[in-house]
Amino acid sequence: MKIGFIGTGNMGTILIDAFVESHAVPPENITITNRTIKKALTIQERYNDINVKHSGEEVAKESDVIFICVKPLEIRPLLTKLLPNLNKEQCIVSITSPVSVEQLESVVPCQIARIIPSITNQALAGVSLFTYGQSMGKDYKDYLWRLFSQLSTPIEIENNVTRVASDIVSCGPAFFSYLLQRFIDAAVSETEISHEQATSLASEMMIGMGKLLEKQIFTLPTLQEKVCVKGGVTGEGIKVLEGELGEIFHLLFHKTHDKYYEDISEVDDQFK
Repeated sequence: MKIGFIGTGNMGTILIDAFVESHAVPPENITITNRTIKKALTIQERYNDINVKHSGEEVAKESDVIFICVKPLEIRPLLTKLLPNLNKEQCIVSITSPVSVEQLESVVPCQIARIIPSITNQALAGVSLFTYGQSMGKDYKDYLWRLFSQLSTPIEIENNVTRVASDIVSCGPAFFSYLLQRFIDAAVSETEISHEQATSLASEMMIGMGKLLEKQIFTLPTLQEKVCVKGGVTGEGIKVLEGELGEIFHLLFHKTHDKYYEDISEVDDQFK
């Protein structure tokens, strides 16, 4: 199967790296392009057998599966340019949430999937979120599921939970990295621990916690119960979190959804 990438920004590059490092796709089966071609050539320096083209049209001509890794408002114009080089035997995969599979199917004859990745996929971990178009055949469904199983846990979702699922899976690493950094900064500010040591301890704690959850030794609630001994130090810290966090995550989801609906409105105008 020949794989094409149009757009080699952060997420496009993460997927290319993950496909190659997991041995899911041989480099010689990958063709890439980017508006700033230097970015694509930089990837080719790492994987010499990857093919670099100077246009999306060239990538479309040579690919069975075409990953569209550009900004939401760039997708409709891009598909219009690609249209003469597309057919129903090809599969287009969009990685952006505001553009629906139905909108993509309204423009191109290809089989369609939306797959939202996560930065954690670069470590061959985390989740990838799948939504299929009506035109999607079993062969491509099976192929993409097997492909992403080598670098993530694929999960199929419905349109109505696309944004919140993306917040958890795709945005979550940034949200919790920010919280962890604030945790570290406070430790350094309030005690004599060095920033380097606090960062090392916190990072190792997160890795260990992830392994406990991965091995299903504890769930999140039972993990809290095991650490939070009644009347102990952890319990006092939990009281602070309960009192101070308030509606912070509710507000977070409100904001991300507000932006999502704004993006959807702009995309809808294009597809109309």
